Formats: sequence, C-alpha cells, structure tokens
Amino acid sequence: MSFERIRIDIEHGVGQITLARPEGANAIDLVAAEELAEAALFCEQNPAVRAVLLRAEGKMFSAGGDVRSFQAAGDDTPALLRRITVLLHAAISRFARMDPPVVAAVGGTAAGAGMSLACAADLTLAADNARFTMAYTRIGLAPDGGSTFFLPRRIGLARTRDLMLRNRVLSADEALQWGIVDEVVPAADLDTKARELAQELAAGPTLAFGAAKRLLLGTFDNGLETQMELESVAISSMSATADGREGLRAFFEKRAPKFEGK
Repeated sequence: MSFERIRIDIEHGVGQITLARPEGANAIDLVAAEELAEAALFCEQNPAVRAVLLRAEGKMFSAGGDVRSFQAAGDDTPALLRRITVLLHAAISRFARMDPPVVAAVGGTAAGAGMSLACAADLTLAADNARFTMAYTRIGLAPDGGSTFFLPRRIGLARTRDLMLRNRVLSADEALQWGIVDEVVPAADLDTKARELAQELAAGPTLAFGAAKRLLLGTFDNGLETQMELESVAISSMSATADGREGLRAFFEKRAPKFEGK
C-alpha cells in the first residue's frame, strides 16, 4: 500500500505501521489521519496480520495534531478538526477492537494525539528517552484520540485529570510508574524489543486475544452478570476455533501449542 505520511509492512505475521513524517515531527494532519484509518482497517481485515506494531521514524514519536494546518485553516478549523478526529478515531476504534494485539513503540516525545495513540495500544514500550504530555489544553483545545477513555483505565481518573489540566511532561520512567507504558528499554533497543514482542504475540491465539480485548473494553460499563455472560459466550466460542482445539490438545499432550489464528 502506498501512503504519504506512513508506511505499512507485513513480516512474520506482524503488520508494522510506521509514522513516516519525521521532518514534520510525525504530526497528524488530515492526510495522516486518513492513512492511519486505512492502515488500521487493512490490518484488521488481512488474515496475514496477527499482531500490529505502531512505531515512528525520527526523533519524535508524534507531536500530536498538526497545529500549523489547524492555524492555516482559519475559519474552517472546526470543520478540519472534525474531519481529522473522525478519521483518527476510526483508526483507534479498529486498533482497540481488532483481533491482533497492538504494540506501540514510543521513542522521543509523544504529545497530544501522539500520546493518545500510544495509550490506545494494547501494550506500550517506551525508549528511555521517551517523554509524554497531553498538551491539548495548553493551546486551548480539548483532548481527543480516545485519551479520555484509555487513560483513566490505565492510570485512574485523578492522574488523568492532572495530566490534562496541568500538562506536565512525564519521563519514560515516570510513565512506567504511573502505568502509561508497560516497559522501558534503552533507546537503541526499542525497535528490536518491540518487534520481538509483536512477533511473540503474532505466534499466539489471535482470535482469543481479540476476544479478551473486547471483553476488557466493556468491563467498567457492564454489571457483573452481563460481563460474566459475555465471558461465557466468548470462552465457549473460542473452544470451537482451531486454536482452541489445538490449545486443549497441546495441554494434554504436554507440548507447546502451534496456533494459526483460526
């Protein structure tokens, strides 16, 4: 697939989406938002993709929204932002609901929508030089990118409010302590470690991963009995898949399972 702002490659079951506008701090403009939505849909629908790795070129993961394009739009800024967020949110919705787990590899600064993208991933690795900041209210705008959904689930409401109102900048280690990222690695090792993790997940039971992801999305909205009913439906459905049958056979045969994502 040919894009202007991103690249997408598939290797060893991993769909790698790279933010590829380093000269523009990987900021998200209308083109980038549209391409992210297309890439997310492609990964969701392609059976060869069993995990997704979201990474970036250059010194920054993403500066967030392309503020220059917002300013240039003048009176049309509200309409432009509406179009950008609809597309960006379509991408994030697909990442959250697709079967393949999504790994984010964050090096340098993740600000605004860049931080939102990082928080929307299922697992987030950060380089030791990474920095995280919401930044939205600093320029008089409200948060987007699913950050008001994912951040409270990761770190709680009080810390989310602190980040969104005070716009503090967190180091990689602080982000780890707060629960924003899952692991911090040396900057030189970030790509290698992230690919290893994505490939490990790609070898796993893709459909079961997807079922677990979707169950977790509803866990704070459903009552106990509703959530347990959804669990009952999911586990019984997974037992009918090829991976479910293989997992049970491997358990009794005392060997490692060989999952095929079916």
